[in-house]
Amino acid sequence: MVRAIELLKNNFGVSQTYKHDVVKNDEIILTVYWHPLTIAEREVIQRKSTSEDTNEFALQLMIAKALDEDGNKLFQDGDKASLRREVEASILQEIQLAMIEAGQSREVKEAKADLKS
Repeated sequence: MVRAIELLKNNFGVSQTYKHDVVKNDEIILTVYWHPLTIAEREVIQRKSTSEDTNEFALQLMIAKALDEDGNKLFQDGDKASLRREVEASILQEIQLAMIEAGQSREVKEAKADLKS
């Protein structure tokens, strides 16, 4: 019998990679990749956030998790002020929402079925 921890790591582990294309006029401007958010990473991001503001958390999440195709970080902590002041909020929110919603398409019923096998 497969242990529950192995099922969870194999199906929802951090080795998964998600991606989101930022498109303008039918042209891909930027492709953002990331691995799933872990509880440990969430705690670090929450400590870095200077307030309880969800926008602050989402921006810190994007800065911490966004990668290029080769796995290199797209943003540095020093980019935060520029992102806040110089990039359309809707574009940042699009990327952040994709990151937050990644992996949520799998239903609980599917995960429960895997645990029974």
